[in-house]
Amino acid sequence: MRIALHTKVREDRIEEYEAAHREVPEELTKAIREAGATSWTIWRSGTDLFHLIECEDYARMLAELEKLPVNIAWQARMDDLLDVVHDYSSEGSAAGLPVAWEL
Repeated sequence: MRIALHTKVREDRIEEYEAAHREVPEELTKAIREAGATSWTIWRSGTDLFHLIECEDYARMLAELEKLPVNIAWQARMDDLLDVVHDYSSEGSAAGLPVAWEL
């Protein structure tokens, strides 16, 4: 399945956000893959961030990642950098952007 998300980086934290994503902990990327993600791409337009996640089951992926210490630490770091964060709760599984058109 494909999930598209929209988050927002704080205008004064863009450089820190991008630097953080140049050094995502290997333990976290491994956990994301083990939770079922096959790819995760983030695009930035100004402060808007658009994510495209390909995974087996988004709700299950979130549930597996939500309580992992490495993810909790990463999300705490992101909380300092983002105005709109990625929601890892069970409600977050419904936060995907609806498809408006596909070719």
